[in-house]
Amino acid sequence: MTIGSKLAWDDTVLPFQLDASDVRGRVARLDGVLGGILSQHDYPPQIEALVAEMALLTALIGQTIKLRWKLSLQVQSKGAVRMIATDYYGPEKEGDPALIRAYASFDETKLRPGSAFDQLETGYFAVLLDQGQGMQPYKGITPLAGGSLKACAESYFAQSEQLPTRFSLSFGKSTEAGGAEHWRAGGVMVQVMPVAGVHVAQDGGSGEGGVLVASDLVEGDKEEDWNRVNLHLDTVEDLELIGPNVTPTDLLVRLFHEEQPRVFDAQPVRFGCTCSEDRVRQSLSIYSAKDIEKMTTDDGLVTADCQFCGAHYELDPKSVGFEAEDKGES
Repeated sequence: MTIGSKLAWDDTVLPFQLDASDVRGRVARLDGVLGGILSQHDYPPQIEALVAEMALLTALIGQTIKLRWKLSLQVQSKGAVRMIATDYYGPEKEGDPALIRAYASFDETKLRPGSAFDQLETGYFAVLLDQGQGMQPYKGITPLAGGSLKACAESYFAQSEQLPTRFSLSFGKSTEAGGAEHWRAGGVMVQVMPVAGVHVAQDGGSGEGGVLVASDLVEGDKEEDWNRVNLHLDTVEDLELIGPNVTPTDLLVRLFHEEQPRVFDAQPVRFGCTCSEDRVRQSLSIYSAKDIEKMTTDDGLVTADCQFCGAHYELDPKSVGFEAEDKGES
């Protein structure tokens, strides 16, 4: 089924459970979301690939957060890519779409031949969770290792959550018959359910640099179930993941029919940003009048640009900064 030129299952995350193996997961399909994110910047191909991968991971991981919570993924690196940041905003109420935004900061002069991940050097992959006012934010980090951002995400779940987790992702520019070239992405996340229990390795992990990986955390019957699910996932093809012709439910049947898949309500996602003039004013409230003067342009304005959505703000310098707040002018 299609809605106009858009597939009904685009820009959704479908949660599921495999009852025969105590494994849960999600299927994500991004179309307009990814196009909205990448159209804000003229990224080189390697940077586009990294941002696309991060956005897809963010959609898959973020679906589990509660209403109005915020999940962020970040990469900090000493390589050509300095930072990649993504945010997933939980829906305001049941049935509303979640919002995703993302951007990358990089030094184009340091880009080198090789894969997208080769543009990263020493650094870390971080998961941050903001549960709202009055709650302490959570942050977990893992080293940049394993050859891909999805490997970093798998290591994060093994290290910080002790949950065996696996991602299979595909993304790129696609052209369907009669349509224009556009971005499409799809992925599957599988994870041992917490109630199943896991084995925690005592002598470090078997991953790069001694980090824990999923196989370090399962044993006995749970190891057999986990290995079987991964063998099924290994058979998935890129076109099945991206899914212009395969619905998420059909994909689950193709991959996991022996595991008794059970699906739940899909979560719609949209590209969106929370920036506003009020937020810009708030961010400038830490500066003095002397600091604000240094930020003022020749036209007599303080300007700010949102890295996520490209919004441009122009403010009267007399109305921003903590001294303006003291006078009640902001």
